[in-house]
Amino acid sequence: MLTKERKQELIKEFGANERDTGSIEVQIALLTERIRYLTEHFKVHKKDFHSRRGLLKLIGRRRKFLNYLKRNNFQKYKDIISRLHIRG
Repeated sequence: MLTKERKQELIKEFGANERDTGSIEVQIALLTERIRYLTEHFKVHKKDFHSRRGLLKLIGRRRKFLNYLKRNNFQKYKDIISRLHIRG
């Protein structure tokens, strides 16, 4: 799961300062971390369909944030995609 320390690391890395939790880049980074955790969870627990629904909701929310960022600031979009290693 996403520990408090890991969350602070992501906020420092992607935010403007350590208290910047609402910026779109930080939100995308936090969602990506949760998505990666759940993906690993499903490699062990293949029949956990309730959590799978939550994963799909997280992916949809991240997709909406990425679309917003792509429309409004394409350079930041490309930067965050490469930094998070999303989209091969």
